[in-house]
Formats: sequence, C-alpha cells, structure tokens
Amino acid sequence: MDQTKVRDLVDEALALNESLYLIDFVISENNKIQITVDGDNGVPLSECIRISRSVDNNFDREEEDFSLEVSTPDIAHPLKVNRQYIKNINRILKVKTSVEEFEGTLVEADEDKIVLNWKAREPKPIGKGKVTVSKAATIAYKDIIEAKVKIVF
Repeated sequence: MDQTKVRDLVDEALALNESLYLIDFVISENNKIQITVDGDNGVPLSECIRISRSVDNNFDREEEDFSLEVSTPDIAHPLKVNRQYIKNINRILKVKTSVEEFEGTLVEADEDKIVLNWKAREPKPIGKGKVTVSKAATIAYKDIIEAKVKIVF
C-alpha cells in the first residue's frame, strides 16, 4: 500500500472542510488503514464517510487488498494535536509533565503553550486552618507527556 498516496488523498479530503484536521494515520503490515480525524466543532458521521469514500474510490480493490477505518478520537485518549487543546478550552484537563502532574481548567491555548487554572487549599500563612487560593500553570507543549480531558458528570 502506497502510504504517500493514501496520505495525499486524506489531505485532499480534509482540505474540503477546514474545520477538520488529522490526528493519526496508520497503515499496518496487513494493509489496514486507520485514519483518525477531529474537528474544531466535532466531526459528523457524514464527514467520516466522505473521507473514507475519497480514499476508497481511488484504489482498485482487485489490485489492492486493504481495510479502511475513518474515526474520531475517543474521549479517553490523550490529546495529540495543538488544535485539540484550543477545542477544549474551559474543560478540565489532567496534564502530565516529566516533573509533575496538573489538573485544572484549560483557560488558554496558543501555538506554544497552554494555561491551566485551579483552586487549592493551603495552610494559612499565620494561624491554624486552610485558605482557598487560585493557582495557575503555564505549560509548553514540548513539556507535556500526556494530557487528557477529564469527564465530569
């Protein structure tokens, strides 16, 4: 299976809807093509079908034996692309870096970094008891090992 040709076909299909972007693209040894796409406003099933057909229609199944799967990312999977962070602003993220873990509301995401806010209970500077304080962390994408959206019911 020609990986470059498949990738070009996927890119062409995604170009028709600029709110969509590629998350993952894998061709296994037994020609199973797995394409994962996401969108700034979600991905309707019709778009997954359209992308699948634009790839499938450009190959002759008599010559190439392959399976094709176009899907959207599972909420349990980590964020992989910067645009996914922008899409999830105002949601709670669990972020792991090599130094520590954070859990907070994503309040900002740009090309280089994200900003998380959360509240924490800390001992009072004077006296007994605790006080609630607001905390923030600015984390560069390059420092993020894993980031997942926390599902709150």
